[in-house]
Amino acid sequence: MSSGFVTTKDGVQIFYKDWGPKTAQPIVFHHGWPLSADDWDNQMMFFYAKGFRVIAHDRRGHGRSTQTETGNEMDTYAADVAALTDHLDLKNAVHIGHSTGGGEAIRYVARAKPGRVSKAVLIGAVPPIMVKSDKNPGGLPLEVFDSFRAATAANRAQFFYDVPAGPFYGFNRPGAKVDQGVIWNWWRQGMMGGIKAHYDCIKAFSETDFTEDLKKVDLPVLVMHGDDDQIVPYADSAPLSAKLLKNGTLKTYKGLPHGLCTTHPEVVNPDLLAFIQS
Repeated sequence: MSSGFVTTKDGVQIFYKDWGPKTAQPIVFHHGWPLSADDWDNQMMFFYAKGFRVIAHDRRGHGRSTQTETGNEMDTYAADVAALTDHLDLKNAVHIGHSTGGGEAIRYVARAKPGRVSKAVLIGAVPPIMVKSDKNPGGLPLEVFDSFRAATAANRAQFFYDVPAGPFYGFNRPGAKVDQGVIWNWWRQGMMGGIKAHYDCIKAFSETDFTEDLKKVDLPVLVMHGDDDQIVPYADSAPLSAKLLKNGTLKTYKGLPHGLCTTHPEVVNPDLLAFIQS
């Protein structure tokens, strides 16, 4: 097991974990906003135990990476991933992205060097595009994301408690079993990052159009989404992404929330394994 940093062209240090045999097939995990590589703990341990090489990084401005003022947008996020995969010389990797990380992953995969990627997985992911417009009438109004920005700027600590305590894991649903440790771990990861990068990232995950990225990718892509996702609404994301992909498979999870990798790893992990081994 190892961890370290890779320095990007603009001098930003990207933290990463790299566990498992260097000769094994690599799996690269891309986390959601405003979290870190630690959000993949369960999946990292599961696939490490299965003999894979598992890698997870903290996006610029998040976690242990540099608290960036600039470059907090999808093109640079994807370039940072390319710097990481070049640094580790990853070949035939599977890229798995959750939420914002799904956007980052598909933009990287669409631009990756030949031989770097074998498959991809989008989980509760933001593509094709979240914000409502004439072209995307089913999206969320811009005012929703303006409220995210206002809450982040005004009292990030409280906002970063309210999100996991409520909609992120479905803990606001009647009869939900609330896990206080999960809530505080979300808060811990969020507060490690920089507020400027977190503020900017809201625009990146909500307004970036991934339509052309999805169309370009011809590798196998699994699209996984809970139909009770209160953060990235199901109807305007997963089914649309699956249709745009040349080799996409849609897997819908009835009643599961946005943070399904944490709340239901016993469901998600075997499905990921089956896809990777297929």
